Amino acid sequence: MARRGTPAKGAAARKRSEGTREPVTAPVDGGLAELVPDRERPRGWTLLLDGAPQSHLDLDDPAHLSFAYQRRLGHVIDLAAPAGRPLHAVHLGGGAFTLARYLAASRPRSTQQIVEVDAPLVQLVRRELPLDPQARTRVRAMDARAGLGRIPDGWADLVIADVFSGARTPAHLTTVEFLTEVRRVLKPGGQYAANLTDGPPLAHLRGQIATAAALFPELALAADPVVWRGRRFGNAVLVASDLPVAVPELTRRVAGDPHPGRVEHGRALADFTGGAAVVTDAAARPSPAPPPGTFD
Repeated sequence: MARRGTPAKGAAARKRSEGTREPVTAPVDGGLAELVPDRERPRGWTLLLDGAPQSHLDLDDPAHLSFAYQRRLGHVIDLAAPAGRPLHAVHLGGGAFTLARYLAASRPRSTQQIVEVDAPLVQLVRRELPLDPQARTRVRAMDARAGLGRIPDGWADLVIADVFSGARTPAHLTTVEFLTEVRRVLKPGGQYAANLTDGPPLAHLRGQIATAAALFPELALAADPVVWRGRRFGNAVLVASDLPVAVPELTRRVAGDPHPGRVEHGRALADFTGGAAVVTDAAARPSPAPPPGTFD
């Protein structure tokens, strides 16, 4: 096993060749990264940053999505276009590149860009869990908003935001100015999907819905019932577009997940915001920190 606090130097690759696997740790800009083997999947791994789970992937089965929020983002990918049609996709936040691998497997010949600010994390994932060299996937080690600014107008069918720093979404990725850039990058009819986190009283989540509604006429939000009721800190997946979202099918899929969720849209979602203000660069704050014990 790699010594905590030191780079792994290809340890996972060596252990795989020897038929055994042990956790791999390495310091990255976001803290201490850990790649923990999934004992039930021979080539499954979970990425943690400072103990907080970030991504799970199975190199043998990239279509397998373990985390509930990743499954919901996978549903968005599946419903973004007819089955099998290649997409142009932007992933803001890389993690272990789980969703990019999923999209490449489910929609061959897709062209993808991953933007991840943590360059040492990118190096760790590339070394230990390499991408398929045949996949049309480019990785940029830079800030998500700066990377978005390098993408041409109307290039993307799908923009997925899953960006966390210290388990919080940075403030500059929560604003109407940020979403204006997202809207610029999307093709007509393209979709924006974001992994959001919040807990009682859900003020951040309400503000994010209000901010997206200022730019996108069609919205849907998927979350666990206990999150909807404000009883627990958790994830919610927001989908936004200038054309209708496939709400009935998204609802069916989310309800059928191993951890069933609920989807709201239209008037019910607008009412949920409770008159929350649109978030601007001048007033933005990071998303709330998870309470102690959230990831225990």
